[in-house]
Amino acid sequence: MASSSSSASGLPRKEANVLKGHEGAVLAVRFNGDGNYCLSCGKDRTLRLWNPHRGIHIKTYKSHGREVRDVHVTSDNAKLCSCGGDRQVFYWDVTTGRVIRKFRGHDSEVNSVKFNEYDSVVVSAGYDRSVRAFDCRSQSTEPIQIIDTFQDSVMSVYLTKTEIIAGSVDGTVRTFDIRIGRELVDNLGQPVNCVSLSNDGNCVLASCLDSTLRLLDRSTGELLQEYKGHTCKSYKMDCCLTNTDAHVAGGSEDGFIFFWDLVDASVVLRFQAHASVVTSVSYHPKDCCMLTSSVDGTVRVWKQ
Repeated sequence: MASSSSSASGLPRKEANVLKGHEGAVLAVRFNGDGNYCLSCGKDRTLRLWNPHRGIHIKTYKSHGREVRDVHVTSDNAKLCSCGGDRQVFYWDVTTGRVIRKFRGHDSEVNSVKFNEYDSVVVSAGYDRSVRAFDCRSQSTEPIQIIDTFQDSVMSVYLTKTEIIAGSVDGTVRTFDIRIGRELVDNLGQPVNCVSLSNDGNCVLASCLDSTLRLLDRSTGELLQEYKGHTCKSYKMDCCLTNTDAHVAGGSEDGFIFFWDLVDASVVLRFQAHASVVTSVSYHPKDCCMLTSSVDGTVRVWKQ
């Protein structure tokens, strides 16, 4: 375990639990809003709900016809949305495990889904070069909005109160202001496979397929910093900031987890977390705790 400075002392590096149950690669893992539960999804076409702190599997959700690539849960933990290789966006009841609605419109695999702040709209991003928004309150399965200005697959989508932020293989991060219909384009010149936001909302973190994470000023688009050392060339891999915004966290195709100092981009901690590609990282909203998922079929819970 390599650590270059004492600033790594407050980071999760001890394995607290291993969540096993998926058959095949786990493609994403996400904490719920308060960090008490998490959801995972993967190649085995299932979603799984866990208590990661106790290492307990609670429920399995089955209805997808192909691999499940992303999942997101509402702030009240009552509903969830998922997407994947079967080109549909599923809207579920968490308690009963029933699919409330299957949203249609994408004509290729769907990579990313998010609820808006009010849990009334689901936004999805797909290989068909589009971002689509669906109204959860209406009975319609058709999108209420389609954004198709991308030149290539859209890999990741992130929502704020008023904006949709999306990263594409075309090398851009595009920000759409829903209120005024304005689009801002930041061209990074490398395929983008994940976008996330700093907790203060001022910066966008983009993972690119040249093994570099890039931090952008959200208001100006200025490149603030680049983070390197990991390998990211052929897999969709998440990245995020820690809940204090002091560090950037991301996985690597060799199974390592990296933590970088936000400001000077030095690697403050790296360790082998998985036997294979790390597909996803999710940081707890308040505590020193992180989830990682991998092609090796496991989700791992890390604490201080």
